[in-house]
Amino acid sequence: MKFVSRNGTLHLRRRVPKRYEDVEPRAYVWMSMHTDLEDVARRKAPAIWDSMLEAWEAKMHGDTGDAEAQFEAARNLAGIRGFRYLPAAAVAKLPREEFLDRLSRVARKDGSIDMREANALLGGVPPPQLTLSRCLALFWDLARDRIDQKSEDQKRRWRNPRIKAINNLIDVVGDIPLSDLTGDHMLDFRSWWMDKIAAEGLTKNSANKDLIHIANVLRTVNKMKRLGLDLPLSDLSFKEGDKKTRPAFSIDWIQNKLLAPGALDGLNTEARAILLGMVNTGYRPSEGQGLLRDQIRLDHAVPHISIEPVGRQLKSQYSKRKIPLLGVSLEAFKQFPDGFPRYRDSAGLSNTVNKYLRTNGLLESDGHSMYSLRHSFEDRMLRAGVDERIRRDVFGHALNRERYGGGADLEMVRDLLKPLAL
Repeated sequence: MKFVSRNGTLHLRRRVPKRYEDVEPRAYVWMSMHTDLEDVARRKAPAIWDSMLEAWEAKMHGDTGDAEAQFEAARNLAGIRGFRYLPAAAVAKLPREEFLDRLSRVARKDGSIDMREANALLGGVPPPQLTLSRCLALFWDLARDRIDQKSEDQKRRWRNPRIKAINNLIDVVGDIPLSDLTGDHMLDFRSWWMDKIAAEGLTKNSANKDLIHIANVLRTVNKMKRLGLDLPLSDLSFKEGDKKTRPAFSIDWIQNKLLAPGALDGLNTEARAILLGMVNTGYRPSEGQGLLRDQIRLDHAVPHISIEPVGRQLKSQYSKRKIPLLGVSLEAFKQFPDGFPRYRDSAGLSNTVNKYLRTNGLLESDGHSMYSLRHSFEDRMLRAGVDERIRRDVFGHALNRERYGGGADLEMVRDLLKPLAL
């Protein structure tokens, strides 16, 4: 690597790779190292050359007919040059000094204008016209950090409501460009939901979920793609009534119906074991079905399960916990010490169990479901006088105050739960 001194500053001369001859008219480029010390120049040269290559790459991508690629290329080139990409109207309003600085960068030595530089620094590339369906397609990659810890089943359950919501919006307003979405479009969508709620007896919560998912998708794309759009997504939700609380199974119903001899024999063995595991642990069904062999600790002094973010994402940071196994729950896990491969990464557990319970008259009311066992377990702990801190730790809930110390150990929790175990 040989440097040449020009006016006391070292420069490096390199041939332009053939790959970039369409975007760089010069056969050779001279790069200033901004120093007169050769050892410093040698350290700086690779980064300066890489920056040159990045700029040529950005210019090449800007030649494509793909509007998204052109916009991204212009934004990247502006960043390489040390500027934030702004639309032309915003560039025109910049302070005079910055405007002139940008303007000075777009002219070649022969006085001609480098249009790729001009487009990047003077805002000559309009934001791409992304349709609603295209926004959804882009969203998955832009939001991949939100699901990288989820299991395949969790990813499916995360994606599907967003797909449904955007498709519902498209059915009402058409697959229009995001930049064309207006407040009237969203009011039309809200009216469509209002009619749907009345006609089909749906809850307002269904409509509100759609609105939440639509806002999540479109705002993410707008932000991450730096479109700078003012999206009409606020103040659209429906006012909901009192939230229904899922009822708990009574102790009598669990003992004399669910645990009656033969009552669950028609349910497949893995689903039955997960259901029985809930009786004395109160875990969420998804937590039970995701347990692996290393998390089912039957040979411990206190047999227990350890709910951890292994192969799946937990609901919150408080969901990581250990729960002693007692009574029918312990017996169920003895049958499946390696977990439940049938349901580990698949959907359908709750539907299978609830359908069986409903068909066989094992639901205490129309409002009951498999999840009611979780509510029942908390009621039993409450009646037994179990401390709130311990109840919340067992259930994986946040504590409405500072958490001090490590909480109760497994032996203590086992001794508190043993009298109420079924």
